[in-house]
Parts: sequence; structure tokens; C-alpha cells
Amino acid sequence: MTWLRDALNDVADDAPQVDLTERTIRTRERRRRVTPLVAAAAVIAAALAATAAVRLLPAEPEAATDPKAVSDLPARGVEPLSHAYMTFCRPQGGEVPAGCVDGGWRVVTRDGRTYRVAQALRGTQSGLVTSPLAISRDGGKIAYYDIGARTFVVRDLASGSVLTAPAKVPKAQLGSIAHLLLSDDGRFLAFTKRPPLKDPAMLFDMREHRVRSFPNGGNPIGLSPDGDTITVAEYAGKTRLQTITRLWQTSKAINVRTVDVTGHYLAGGLGPDGKTVVAVESEEVPGTGCFKSGRDLVQLDRETGKVVQRVPIRGLFTTSNRVYLRSWTGLQEITALAQPLVCKKSRDSDPAPTLDPPYAPFTAYAVNVKTGQARKLATYTAQDFFSLVLPGNPGTL
Repeated sequence: MTWLRDALNDVADDAPQVDLTERTIRTRERRRRVTPLVAAAAVIAAALAATAAVRLLPAEPEAATDPKAVSDLPARGVEPLSHAYMTFCRPQGGEVPAGCVDGGWRVVTRDGRTYRVAQALRGTQSGLVTSPLAISRDGGKIAYYDIGARTFVVRDLASGSVLTAPAKVPKAQLGSIAHLLLSDDGRFLAFTKRPPLKDPAMLFDMREHRVRSFPNGGNPIGLSPDGDTITVAEYAGKTRLQTITRLWQTSKAINVRTVDVTGHYLAGGLGPDGKTVVAVESEEVPGTGCFKSGRDLVQLDRETGKVVQRVPIRGLFTTSNRVYLRSWTGLQEITALAQPLVCKKSRDSDPAPTLDPPYAPFTAYAVNVKTGQARKLATYTAQDFFSLVLPGNPGTL
């Protein structure tokens, strides 16, 4: 009966871990069309068994010739990306994208060509299945969970080369919320998730086929070029910054420095200098349970967690928008992704929505960290902040 035991083990590996608390928070976020990660509380986990049939990408898919057309991602020859987004096909209102695949990822090139990433695991709005995706800073590489490989891969869009992580990652270990950070050169890939449970986070050296474990639960916002130091931000309960060093210097020992930040802040990607952390404050709107962004761009000390500097943001009305920070666009500018704040009074007893969020505009700004001046970059369409990925360090996600 060895074959039966192996089959049952495979099913168990694919059963998703569920963070019920964070799933509840996500449901409330969908109801209010905001995403207040800082409201996350204690972790409650349960395991559900699930299997799903998947369709693999043809060996030589036909490329999109119309910028508005959507086809499967070609094996090679794809131009750098501007962004990626996940699609859900039962929005509360508005149009459904043509060829919508529920929970599927789409990538968009800088000239507007759109492709489905059919090999990537499909996600669900409920959080039962999470599917992270990352884009390199230059837009030329993507990382995602490959349903055939049963682990993460890094794909070079121009050459078509694919690097597969040297360890399997059962879908059960993806948790309710998963994060990826891809190094600029595509060599290193960091994976963290919530709920952490007993599973470690992992840093993969995709070229040398090595794996290094580190504490789970946070959101990776920065990685040194040699992959030896990673910076992690955590928002559950309170804001924390973690600096983890000596990842590859020794076979076992790593050094972890954790600092608590007074107040609730959502950090962006680590600065080009490998040290600077900037954030926006998250403030609860009384009587609603949803959150708005503060007026200032705040610099935090990575070593102490203290506020070093506050710079008022100009050219972007943060108080009327929900603002999340992503990667840096240069030595002095960081990307701020904004969506108009819609906040209604509601009760915890209100029924959960049965439909997906509507497709809505999200506008990216480059904000100068010295002066606070914001300039508009582009507008994207997505269903929520979690479903929209930009190139570079993910920052708040």
C-alpha cells in the first residue's frame, strides 16, 4: 500500500494552510475596498484538503500581436514588463476582462502587450490559495509558483531560460498571504508567508542551487546584492523591522536583529543604499474599521526603529487616498501606489461580500524622499493592492 500512502501524502502536501484571522481581515478589506494590514491580529490556522486540475502552457504559444489582445506568455522574446495583475472574474460591478481566468496572473509589457502566465498557480480571493509573483527591477524577469514544478521558478522573459528552486515547496506551505522578493540579477529569491506556523522562510540561490532558512512571518523589503543580508518588515499587531545577516557566511548561524516601531507604519522597499527605510503612517478612520494614510513620508531607523525624519508629501493627497509604497525609481524617489479612499461605516456582523472587488484605477507616483514632491508615473487597473505587482522590491504588499 506504499502507493496509497504516497498519494495521501501528496494530497496532504497540497492542502492549503489557512490563517482565519487574516482571511477575516481580507474579507473586511474587500467590503471597504481598502487593505489595512496593520489590523492583523493573532494567528489561527487550519488545514483544508484540496486538489485542482490545471492547464499547462503549450510549448510554443502564439504571441499577442494586438496590444489589447491577451494570449499565453510566449516561451521567449518578451519585452520588459511594466506591471502584473491577478484577475478575478465576478466583480461587484463593471466589465470583466476579456478571456478572464479566475485567480490567474497577467503580465503587461511597457508597450501594453498583455499575456497570461498559465504556469503560475491560481489564487483565490478567500485566501485559501495564495499565489505570489515578483518582477525584477528591470522588468526582464519574473518569479512565481510553478504548478508543474511544485516550487518557485525564475523566468527570463527575453531568453526564455527558467531557473527552478532547488527545493520543493508544497502548496500547503504557501499560507494565506505569501511574499516574494527577487534580486535585480535574478539569482536570489526570498519567500516568506503568513501564518508562519513552524515553516521557515526560505532564501534560494537559484544559480548555485542552495537554500537558506530564516524566520517566517514578515514581508521582505530588501536584499543585499550578495544575498547575505535581508531586511523584513512586519505589520501584524505592531510594526517591526528585522535585519537578518550572515545568511551565506556560515553553514548554520545567522544573526537576527529585530526592532519595534512605535506607531503603525507601512514601509516601502529598502533604499538603493541598502539602509534607508521610508514609510507612511496608517491611521484608523473612527467608526469604520478602515484605515487612511498619514500626510508625511516618514524615514525610520532600521537599527533602532525610531522615526528619523518626517517630510510632508506634496502633489499627492494622502488623506483622501490609501497609499502603499513599493520600490525606488532612483536614488531619491520611491514609488507610491494610491487609490481613492472609500470608507463606509460597517459592522463586523455584516455579511461577507459574495462577489469579487470591482476593477479600479491605481495611480503610481514617484515621491522625492528629500522634498516630499510627488510626480505622477502611470495608472493601472486592478482589483486591489494585493493583486497588482510592480517591478523591484515589493515594499508594502
